[in-house]
Amino acid sequence: MPLPDSRPGEDKIGGTFLTRWNSRLGQWLVRLARRLARSVSSHGVLAITATVGGVLVIALTALAGGIYDSVAEGDGISSFDRPVLDEAISRRNVTLDDVLTWFTHLGGPLGMTLIAASIMAVMVWRWRSRTPLIMMMITVAGSLTFTLVGKALVGRVRPPQVDAVPPYETSPSFPSGHALNSTAIAGMVAYLMLLHLTRQLARVLVVLAATCWAVAIGLSRVFLGHHWLSDVMMGWVIGLVWLAIVITAHRLFLTIRSSPPSVEARE
Repeated sequence: MPLPDSRPGEDKIGGTFLTRWNSRLGQWLVRLARRLARSVSSHGVLAITATVGGVLVIALTALAGGIYDSVAEGDGISSFDRPVLDEAISRRNVTLDDVLTWFTHLGGPLGMTLIAASIMAVMVWRWRSRTPLIMMMITVAGSLTFTLVGKALVGRVRPPQVDAVPPYETSPSFPSGHALNSTAIAGMVAYLMLLHLTRQLARVLVVLAATCWAVAIGLSRVFLGHHWLSDVMMGWVIGLVWLAIVITAHRLFLTIRSSPPSVEARE
């Protein structure tokens, strides 16, 4: 039996329906999506919205890299990177280094992909819906792409190996892929769970857990000397922007599917 795209109830979080748009920007996006839906399906709207959003995120990454280069040359906001790393070095010990090295690997491309795939499989099986599969695939594909593109565009050098805890990494430093991927993927897991949780406390705890995970993974990168703090902060920002775009695309998909242009025309 084929799985449905979504189940009844997956169009709201608590008592808030995701198909209701109160802001002017949201209403403008809905009008644009409805025009687009005259030529493509609701799935096409989802794909096109995510693609356009992805292009915007790449532009944001390039812009952030350029801004970073400017402030670095002028000893601007990036000047806190070195003091923060020095503070982390002063607090290291063998046990803590080993624990955080193990933990930080969970937030890497392989670790987060495996975690996301496992959670997604459970969600699809438990809820009998393809929504987790589609949403997680879009989120993971985008976050990995932005990590690779961002590193290639900016090419920032990592902290010196003498200040890092092995195993060492040699790829460009900006942005932190661990922070970016953890933010986007943990955020998507939280969003998907919010669609099914009925208790306010449970929803708060899920959001809090996703936030703590992303923050902890990012800070572990700084503590171990694999990234500057500004790399991690930009990873968080890009991850949050991408998460917001994917969620917006999903909301537009739900809106178009619940009220397709053909139905509106007959009304």
